[in-house]
Amino acid sequence: MTPKRLPVVEEILAANDDAAARNRALLDAHGVHCVNVMASPGAGKTTLITQTALALGERRRLGVIEGDVASSVDTETVRALGLPAVQINTGGGCHLDAPQVGAALEQLPLDALDLLFIENVGNLICPVGFDLGEHTRLAIASVPEGDDKPHKYPGIYSAVDVLVVTKVDLLPYVPFDMATFHRLARSLNPNIAILEVSCTTGAGMDAWIAWLLERATNGRP
Repeated sequence: MTPKRLPVVEEILAANDDAAARNRALLDAHGVHCVNVMASPGAGKTTLITQTALALGERRRLGVIEGDVASSVDTETVRALGLPAVQINTGGGCHLDAPQVGAALEQLPLDALDLLFIENVGNLICPVGFDLGEHTRLAIASVPEGDDKPHKYPGIYSAVDVLVVTKVDLLPYVPFDMATFHRLARSLNPNIAILEVSCTTGAGMDAWIAWLLERATNGRP
C-alpha cells in the first residue's frame, strides 16, 4: 500500500520549489549571486561569512540572511560590520525553506547588493533537501569534527558545489587526515571544489575568495 503521506510530502516540496524559482528570478533581476551556506553547529559559518566580507572589502557588496532555531546573535555580529542582515528564527525547524527566504528578501536592499549569503540552520541533513533559490551551495566542514563526516552524511556532500574545510590551523592538534577527507568527499562528488581555510590565520582565504568571485561572475548573477 502506498503511504498516504507521500502526496503531501511531494506537494510541500513542489510548493517550495516554486517559491525557490521566484526567489532565484528576483535575485537574477537584481544581479545578486546567492550562496546557501550549510554546516553543523560550530563549524564556522558566520566566521567564514564575516571574514569573506572583510577580505572582499569594496569589491563586492554583501548581504546576509541568518537562519537559526532561536536568537539573533549571528545577525548582530554581521550587522556590526555594517552589512545588511535579516534574521529568520525557525522556532524549532531544522532548516530554512524558500518561502521564509522569500519573505527575508523583501527586507533586503537587493539593488545595493552583489552577493547574498544565506546561513542555514546548523544541520548536516535537512537543509540540503530544500532549494532556497540560491545559485551556489556551500558546505563547511571543520577540522575538529573529524575526517569521517562524508561517510556519515553523504547527502550533503554529494549535493553541494563547494566544500570549505575550516580551522585548518588546528591540524597539528587533532586527529584529522586531510587526504582521507578529500578522498571520501570526492567519492561522493567527483567534481566538488574543496578549499582548506583558516579564518584565524587567513590561510587559504585568497583561494576561497578567488573561487567565489569566479563562480559569481561565470555566467551567473
